[in-house]
Amino acid sequence: MIKRIVEISNPSFLHLKNNQMIIEQEGKEVAQVPVEDLGVLILSNLAITHTQQLLCACWKNNVIVVSCDERFMPGGVLIPLDGHSLQAKTLTAQISATEPVKKRLWASIVKAKIREQVKVLKSVNQEASGLTHYPAKVKSGDPENIEAQAARIYWGLLFGKSFRRDPDDPGINALLNYGYAVMRSAVARAVIGAGLTPALGIHHRNQYNSFALVDDLIEPLRPLIDIKVHELVQLSADDPELTPVTKRELVSVLGWNINYKDRSWPLLVALTHYAASVRDVLAGIAKDVEIPER
Repeated sequence: MIKRIVEISNPSFLHLKNNQMIIEQEGKEVAQVPVEDLGVLILSNLAITHTQQLLCACWKNNVIVVSCDERFMPGGVLIPLDGHSLQAKTLTAQISATEPVKKRLWASIVKAKIREQVKVLKSVNQEASGLTHYPAKVKSGDPENIEAQAARIYWGLLFGKSFRRDPDDPGINALLNYGYAVMRSAVARAVIGAGLTPALGIHHRNQYNSFALVDDLIEPLRPLIDIKVHELVQLSADDPELTPVTKRELVSVLGWNINYKDRSWPLLVALTHYAASVRDVLAGIAKDVEIPER
């Protein structure tokens, strides 16, 4: 089943009735959505209230609930603690995975990310020859940080030489922040669903990061957000801003079809297969990871 991505940006009261999420605004019911159809629920207004019963239904159905702050930026994610019947076995496999396995897996992710960046540049008619040879430079664990070297070239070609990727800046950076946060939530959903523990990363290992593995796996998916932000920039006469319209456009990326193992899948479905593939590599069941691509 293709899961729905629902964003609520107006003051609302959300509650559960007959396994349906009921959306009330100004005392009137305006919509209802079967909880089992939900994949991601984004709460983008501080005046939204909800019942505990609805939240229970969400995590039982593996729905990721994203809560936004006063700047309308995703600030928190509700995920189920138990997302897979073999979670304990998978946790043991994660802990036992050797460094060579994790380094090989990270190299595959970095190569895939750069290949996707090349596709983005070509799709916006930018010369990408300067990046095409970079995936071949990536060694196990990416000790030379080819990822960062490629990024410096990529951002300059995509948004101009004056652009700097700074999460604290407005405009393009704000749009990228929002899009990445939404994508991160979707990847978290897939990671939990595969029985993986998101805090145990393969490259990102900050002790304060509870989503280190999610931040590893999201890397090849960031270019999906990049191409959408580029589109919004081209449609805007001035610097683009984070508005209800641009937010909806960014959220729409989760509904795109994407290629996985020579077949087109809805992104949320492809992510579940991607996370399962990572799990198999960490457990020694498979040698190579299968990564979604445009």
